[in-house]
Amino acid sequence: MKSITTILKGTIATAALFAITQCTTAANASGGDEKTFIVGPQTVDCTGVAPMKCLQVKETQSGAWTNFYSNINGFTYEPGYEYVLKVKTEKIENPPMDGSSIKYTLVKEVSKTKK
Repeated sequence: MKSITTILKGTIATAALFAITQCTTAANASGGDEKTFIVGPQTVDCTGVAPMKCLQVKETQSGAWTNFYSNINGFTYEPGYEYVLKVKTEKIENPPMDGSSIKYTLVKEVSKTKK
């Protein structure tokens, strides 16, 4: 009996590990999109939960500047420069009531131009 019990325990553990691995892989595969952001050389006053400074962002050269209320993980802004960034966007499953439903992560700083 010990050998059958040992075999069953091993089989169950292997199946569980396989299931967890597949879920993780599927979640990462559908992780998010990549966007290009143009970040302006100055921040502006804006109000989110409280008064704050917002980056000015647009997705095309001809687009209008919009206030960007979130952070871009891995990006350090320096005033006086216009940036072109490749950014990964990921949907946050259960975002905080006062937070964004999208997580932004820097993939690549394409350019940084003094303005």
